Amino acid sequence: MTRRHQLETTLRTLKLSGMLDTLEARLGQARAGELGHLEFLQVLCEDEINRRDAAALVRRVRHARFEQTVTIEEFDFAYNPKVPAAVIRDLAAMRFVDRGESVILHGPVGVGKTMIAQALGHHACRRGHSVAFTKTSRLLADLAGGHADRTWGTRLKRWSRPDVLILDDFAMREFTTVQADDLYELITERHDRSLILTANRAAVDWYPLFPNPVVAESVLDRIINTAHHLHMDGRSYRPNKRPGRQKGAVTE
Repeated sequence: MTRRHQLETTLRTLKLSGMLDTLEARLGQARAGELGHLEFLQVLCEDEINRRDAAALVRRVRHARFEQTVTIEEFDFAYNPKVPAAVIRDLAAMRFVDRGESVILHGPVGVGKTMIAQALGHHACRRGHSVAFTKTSRLLADLAGGHADRTWGTRLKRWSRPDVLILDDFAMREFTTVQADDLYELITERHDRSLILTANRAAVDWYPLFPNPVVAESVLDRIINTAHHLHMDGRSYRPNKRPGRQKGAVTE
């Protein structure tokens, strides 16, 4: 076995495939005098770090269960000048996650709330944060199932764990007493972790949806007073998704 083959075997054993994938190119640079001994080792290590970072991002995005994998860079802000582009780009820096703050995106249907929420979630994944995306109705149904089979505590912990939890279509309809109580427990459990909520109603209109005003105040006080509120208005993107229209437009 040649030294080259020995090295490749060693890299595979150590699970350093990032180095293995770029070894030939780096050797070529070294032979051409572009890399010294220490530089050669340094760039090989950086190749491995980059491979691991890329693989970790893929895992975080997969675990987030986005409906669409989108980024802020892909959003057409020019289509809707009323959408607060500067604020959204600032949120993409993820300082709100570091501070345990939340984001509320509210406005009419079709203006891109869900896409922006998922794009912010994708940026959180890129920063190394864990993210979960779900429709609010599905989360409440999942917790309800936990009451039935006695796995409620386990399910609550699962939804409480991600650094960023995205609840799409929040406050679409009135909550039952059980749903309101489940939301209270979830929000309490996530007291230091961020939420991103999308809603057609402004936060001030959420209170009457709770059957118990005390629970409403307890839940919404924790959400509303620690959140960035963004009103998104303008034309709907959805007509652009009709058959025969130009591809690439986003949906809510």
